[in-house]
Amino acid sequence: MSEYSRKIRHDFAEGDRKRDKGLKTPDDIIRYDNISYGPHPEWNLLDIYRPKAAEGKKLPVIAIIHGGAWVYGDKNVYQFYGMSLAQRGFAVVNYSYRLAPEYQFPTPIEDTCAVLKWVYDNANKYNLDITNVFAVGDSAGAHILGSYAAFCTDPEYKTALKKAYPNKKLSAPRGIKLNAIALNCGKYDLNKDYEKDKNLQYIKGDYLPKGGTKKEMELNNVTAHITDKFPPSFIMTCPGDFLRSQAAHISSALNENSVPFCYRYYGSAKKPLHHVFHCNMRLEEAVKCNDDECDFFRQYMK
Repeated sequence: MSEYSRKIRHDFAEGDRKRDKGLKTPDDIIRYDNISYGPHPEWNLLDIYRPKAAEGKKLPVIAIIHGGAWVYGDKNVYQFYGMSLAQRGFAVVNYSYRLAPEYQFPTPIEDTCAVLKWVYDNANKYNLDITNVFAVGDSAGAHILGSYAAFCTDPEYKTALKKAYPNKKLSAPRGIKLNAIALNCGKYDLNKDYEKDKNLQYIKGDYLPKGGTKKEMELNNVTAHITDKFPPSFIMTCPGDFLRSQAAHISSALNENSVPFCYRYYGSAKKPLHHVFHCNMRLEEAVKCNDDECDFFRQYMK
């Protein structure tokens, strides 16, 4: 592991602890914790959050893919954000995935495939409406979600990925389609804005098995694999987001392929906010952003 990735694990953990200090499970939420969705006993675990008032009712689903530069994070650092989405009338599936450098690309996509299959297989047990499945991804999680969405909608990308990694369990689950997705403060094209993200060279060494070959970079460029079948997308950033220029790249690709999308820019010069600010439950801008994303999803409910 690079020193930079080690620093990310330390610094991000400190920030998340401060952000969530004192928060508790809301009284109106019921949660089911540490459910296994795959073979790894620590990383292949998920939580489900539902509003208590909807007990026994099938609810639309939001799957959460957390951020953390591909090397940090788990479902626990997104639990309060996830429960806030559940309070808006959704069944939220918040999951951990295996991290780099111990587990490299495309392992997070493999785990995402497994999670969506689990949702399909367990829909009746947890009252999950599989005709209305959505997903949110933040930062590196937005990159993973974008890659997964491309895998499900671009046959050429799916073929290329399976050919490059034949030993990975990569398969889009039958019976489930992402109605729409939200991509928050994400990295979508690893080849662009390199000068603004100089530490990416260390991340590439940890995340990509061969350190960032031309082929690996092509397979990790979400914008190159968007077709007109890509799910409708909510794109969000803010002045204080160090990846904010990436939002323009994916917006352009969505526009070129006639994919419906909504672009939102929160904050101002006086209040720039910060990268993935919407996970801070104490910010009024987070409430606004999360309301907007859920309203966007409701437009695509069946």
